Amino acid sequence: MLQKPYHLNISLFIAKRLAFGKQQSLSRFIIRLSVGATAVGVSAMIVTLCFVNGFQETVAEKVYSFWGDIRVQQYEADKSMMAEELPITSNDTVINIIRQTSGIATVQTFATKSAVIEKNKNIEGILLKGIEGNYDTTRLQQYMVSGRWLQFTDSLYSREVLLSQQLCNLLQINLNDTIQLYFISNEDGSRTFRKLKVVGIYKTGIEEYDKLFVIGDLRLIRRVNNWGDREIGGYEIFCTSHQLSNHTNQLLSNNLPVEWMSRTIQTIYPNIFDWLKIQDVNRNVIFIIMAVIAVINLITCLLILILERTNMIGLLKSLGATDNNIVRIFLYYATVIAAMGIAVGFIIGTGISLLQQYTGFITLDESSYYVATAPVKIIWWQIATVCTSTLIICFLVLILPAYLVKKINPIAALAYR
Repeated sequence: MLQKPYHLNISLFIAKRLAFGKQQSLSRFIIRLSVGATAVGVSAMIVTLCFVNGFQETVAEKVYSFWGDIRVQQYEADKSMMAEELPITSNDTVINIIRQTSGIATVQTFATKSAVIEKNKNIEGILLKGIEGNYDTTRLQQYMVSGRWLQFTDSLYSREVLLSQQLCNLLQINLNDTIQLYFISNEDGSRTFRKLKVVGIYKTGIEEYDKLFVIGDLRLIRRVNNWGDREIGGYEIFCTSHQLSNHTNQLLSNNLPVEWMSRTIQTIYPNIFDWLKIQDVNRNVIFIIMAVIAVINLITCLLILILERTNMIGLLKSLGATDNNIVRIFLYYATVIAAMGIAVGFIIGTGISLLQQYTGFITLDESSYYVATAPVKIIWWQIATVCTSTLIICFLVLILPAYLVKKINPIAALAYR
């Protein structure tokens, strides 16, 4: 029985011999230079991608952990969402509307009250955030530096508060110290104060929070404001996914009573989230620069290799090889070089990202960047996309210079020395 003849891809065979055989000194230098430049470009893109992903997620998670994804409170035109709220009565109908809205995981009550904190004759303006005993502490526990969470055992209101490390340093307050909070009535301007114990110290790293908020009992705010037992400032809502917050907020806006309003935390803190979005622009700029460098480097490499192999091109043409066969040789050749560079870049880029993830050797100024250690988030399909896209782009761009071989005359090429 006759076997099917084996068809050899001569272009691929020659390209492999050129790529992996013993090279002349100039060819070896050019190939190493191209592999190195491509590796630097790919590793820079991978590191940038992982660091931007980690940075955006970590900073955004701090904001979400403190305030949730959405805030619902009484509608007040042209009023900042970070000012004291008008009281609303905790309403079972509204709570049912919120909980029945798709994409919502947790609903919690809160209220805020402006106050002045005093200790050791030092004073500072703060905003007391009042919460209830059923508050889910799991999201904020990770930011506790020392001490413990509030206890709500007192039947009147808890006389315990949490302070940020920034406020403690500023006012020289230590754990378990007693402080005084002064409240001024919005109605008659009268002043009252409460002595409270600092039982915990937290640190989010976000200055907008740490320099302003003290966490205490919502019942204290009710008592100071002469509110009823069911009156609150509003609801903070945690979605099942942060990506659902805009859609869920729209559903709430359509279903809530007209005197209520809901807003996403992105619209309440636009400066933080706009700053995070700028990181996407920085990432894309780095991607473009690195891709252009890698492509220009490979084009230059290919042109030099074609010119260096002029004699070989002339010989192959004289033996009957078509221009397309020779073009494929150099396309395969350059693609192998690009693939080697991408592989090395993948190893370096993921290696640096994993090293940072487990050691945190790259540190940042927390007052400027909200994090003390550069966070990393490795998304493998994104890295695979970067490597694959780079290889495809390089191959497509190299088609044009590879067709330079059609311009080479075989007689002149054989005479070339």
